[in-house]
Amino acid sequence: MLLGVVTLGWLAHDWTGAGPAGKPVAVIVPEGATLARAATELQKAGAIRSATRFRGFARLFGNGQAIKAGEYAIPARASASDVLALLQEGKVRQRLIPVPEGYPSILVHEALMKADGLVGDVAVPAEGSILPDSYAYQKGDTRASVVARMQKAMRDYLAAAWKRRKPGIAVTTPEQAIILASIVEKETGKPSERREVAAVYANRLKRGMPLQADPTVIYPITKGKPLGRRILQSELHAKNGYNTYAQPGLPIGPIANPGRASIDAVLDPAQTAALYFVADGTGGHVFANTLDQHNANVKKWYAIRRARGEM
Repeated sequence: MLLGVVTLGWLAHDWTGAGPAGKPVAVIVPEGATLARAATELQKAGAIRSATRFRGFARLFGNGQAIKAGEYAIPARASASDVLALLQEGKVRQRLIPVPEGYPSILVHEALMKADGLVGDVAVPAEGSILPDSYAYQKGDTRASVVARMQKAMRDYLAAAWKRRKPGIAVTTPEQAIILASIVEKETGKPSERREVAAVYANRLKRGMPLQADPTVIYPITKGKPLGRRILQSELHAKNGYNTYAQPGLPIGPIANPGRASIDAVLDPAQTAALYFVADGTGGHVFANTLDQHNANVKKWYAIRRARGEM
């Protein structure tokens, strides 16, 4: 009887006591893998002492729940019991690719190509086709599959947002909405003024006025990356399908991947007669209904820049 108690105690300790891993280890359980295959991978990684004992303990002490495929981050000294629970609950390691609002597709592509664990090549996604968000993936996923999820998220959100659009807006198709939203996204980072910026451009479109949006001048030069200098006069007059100083209406395509708030702003702009805006020195903008008001605001902005030594 004493021997049986000691044996049972040893078994329980080997199952629930600290495991052999001195540091966190990564283990991949392939799709369709059996418990035996998973135990072998765990032993190779040093997460458990013995694949054979692990399988036996799992049958003896486990609840019979199936394990789930994926990449697991096994904590240091995790017990065999804890390891089995991780696999049964499917608590896989989270790898994320963040796509900030206003990110151009060329930077999305760079992030995808640098992402550890993704495989395969993929072309630069179409501008404006990616919904900014953080996207989880697992080691071994293809870059193409991640892009497909990013693009589906944008299609789904745009379709729902388009159904909610207010009547009388300046854009007539979802594609136009993305183009204008990408401009709004690049023009302001303040959530509180997105709808007003969208309204200014909507008012200009309805009047046939050029949008005169600096980011549309920069896009053909850098594909959305920062310019790092002032715009040249020659660039303000360049005719390339994007430059909204040289042509009226919308550019030929988006200049970034706009976020949800900018899409919503274009589809429900503020009720204002404003036609102009300029920086106010605080990170936001001051708006004007007339050119005289706008010119006065520009003078104030130039005075702020001179006081800062920027001019």
